[in-house]
Order: sequence, then structure tokens, then C-alpha cells
Amino acid sequence: MIVLMDTQALLWRVEDSPRLSPSARAIISDPSNHALYSVASLWEITIKVGLGKLETKEPLDVLFSRMESRAPHLRLPLLTPHFLEYAKLPHHHRDPFDRMIIAQALSESLIVVGSDDAFDAYGVQRIW
Repeated sequence: MIVLMDTQALLWRVEDSPRLSPSARAIISDPSNHALYSVASLWEITIKVGLGKLETKEPLDVLFSRMESRAPHLRLPLLTPHFLEYAKLPHHHRDPFDRMIIAQALSESLIVVGSDDAFDAYGVQRIW
């Protein structure tokens, strides 16, 4: 199974937080699955840290380096089809980063791992 972690799930996975649900942890940790993360999540983390709205356990360079070294092939870039899907999305949710993750999931037929039930309004399959 190929899944796309939302930003919160990604951070909680990398920081080994108990806030990550048991079912999400099981899906992400299963070696037979591929748990992707979006470049949009890195952008969101960077912005929120810069604004003082988010604190990470490690400096960003260390955190991002660890993500990259663990599985560089699991980083999902932002591609033209993702932007085109984004442009078609109804405005059920105003967070631009979540909307991009939704667009990527729809465009790539991926299951989202995340706790935000606002994703459900878009018809995205979600695991939490």
C-alpha cells in the first residue's frame, strides 16, 4: 500500500510522538507499505517554525536531513498535475498545505494518513 502522510502525521512519526494513532503508526511502520511525505509538508513546517507557531525537537536542518537519509525515495515532489488538481478543489478547507496534500492524494490515488477529518469532504481515503 502507498500512503501519503499529512504534515502532522509526518512530524509525529519522525519525532516518535505518542500522539500518532496506533493504526497510523502500524501503516507507516509496515515495511511492505510506502509512506510518502510531501514537499508541501516541509514547506509548511519551515513556515510555522519561522513564525514561532511550531517547535520541533531538532533544528530544521537536522530534522530534514534525518527524513531524507531514512528514505529519500519517499519524498513526493510538487508536480504540475498536483497544481492542476489543487485548482479544481472546492473550498471545504482553507489550509493551503492541507489542500495541496489532498490534491496530491487525489492526483496520485493515494491514501492519506492523518487525523484531520476535513480531508473527508474531498473524498480522499484517510487512515487514522
